[in-house]
Amino acid sequence: MKTRNDNNALNYGNWVSNKLIAANVIMSLILMLITILFFFIYMVLGIIFLILFGLFFLLSIYFIYARYLFSPAGKNIQAKVYDLVLNYIDFNGQGSVIDIGCGNAPLAIKLAKKFPEAKITGIDNWSGLWDYTKDACEKNAVTEGVGERTTFLKASAARLPFRDESFDVAVSNFVFHEVRDAKDKKQVIKEALRVVKKGGAFVFQDLFLLKTYYGNIDGLITAIESWGVGKVNFINTSKVDFIPIALKLPFMTGKIGIIHGIK
Repeated sequence: MKTRNDNNALNYGNWVSNKLIAANVIMSLILMLITILFFFIYMVLGIIFLILFGLFFLLSIYFIYARYLFSPAGKNIQAKVYDLVLNYIDFNGQGSVIDIGCGNAPLAIKLAKKFPEAKITGIDNWSGLWDYTKDACEKNAVTEGVGERTTFLKASAARLPFRDESFDVAVSNFVFHEVRDAKDKKQVIKEALRVVKKGGAFVFQDLFLLKTYYGNIDGLITAIESWGVGKVNFINTSKVDFIPIALKLPFMTGKIGIIHGIK
């Protein structure tokens, strides 16, 4: 049996990964060297590369600052955004919950602690740009004392390895737009709803106001209703007061919203 181990440090990761910051810093250094080289060979190209260097340098500074704001050492915005999801869950705590795209399991663990009689399943593909792993999920769950009620599986949100209507509740936070093996992000929502029991609850937070992914929000809600979902609501969470202006850019939290309801 898994037991609590207070000596383990929690590792919930950060939406702005070290890999992203490193990539921008390295690109800045490369462009700086190219800029210096071309200023001695061909000044016009040198100016172009100088502009590119400035862009990547500013992005590096921005992402470092954003990572700080998201972290517990900064404004802890990441945890506060997860709490938005928790606020809209219509659930009596009896049954099973799936967290789609669980990362290092911060939301899954919050769910387990809020609903002490529920079983929580977290899925993720644990690959790509972020510093997330299945091992970190399991260690975090044990450290928080919920290891015996949490299960973590490697899977794609586009093809969940569960039968129809397997869970009482489905949640997801800031994940659907990142699912690489689904061109139509609406289909990721449809797949998430597939595993929710009839009468079960769902709460999904993502860049739902970004039209390049989801189109018009009214059209998205209409599409979800057409799938036989009983109740659908949309909340524009991008406007909450605790999110700093620096994080309200469209590619960060400036276009987030919550779709929730009952299937």
